[in-house]
Amino acid sequence: MISQEEAETEETVTCLHMTFYHPCQEDKMMFRCLNFRKREQVRADEMAKFGRDSNICHYNLLDTRVSRIQFSLQFYRKLYSSESCFEIKNMSKKTKLIVDKTELGYLNKIDLPWKCIICFGDYQILAEIQEGEAVDYFETHLHLAEVPILQERRLPSPQPVPESGFSSSSFSSQGKNPIEIDENES
Repeated sequence: MISQEEAETEETVTCLHMTFYHPCQEDKMMFRCLNFRKREQVRADEMAKFGRDSNICHYNLLDTRVSRIQFSLQFYRKLYSSESCFEIKNMSKKTKLIVDKTELGYLNKIDLPWKCIICFGDYQILAEIQEGEAVDYFETHLHLAEVPILQERRLPSPQPVPESGFSSSSFSSQGKNPIEIDENES
């Protein structure tokens, strides 16, 4: 029996939670090769690749409209920090990748925000990073959404701003409710 003093220190592991949604997922079963049952370990020096080609990508999407390699995720540590991050890179020549509101063309890459929505085609992926201490590997934990992620999060649609630069919502009505007027009344 190992004493507590001799036992190895248990370190937490960075985990990337990814929730997948596609409107035709029940009919086309494009996520059937993804492991939704348990967390998977990925070595820190490997790139996590998502796409159609099972010889290259560990995370396979069975859809002919998905590129052989759609996008990749690279785990890294920030310089002079213990903070772990992921870099997302669009690997598709045909499809733009949208990370929150940032559009990435082929080979464009950015740091993955700690919580964001990744979109391409009809695919929606909610990505959430759970911070950990381990440096040799990270984990992925995949989930399946039953409703559209954009709908579930109820993201507000951007309101147009008039040329004057002032939005009507910036002027408060100070408790006044809108009054409905018939168009024939003056």
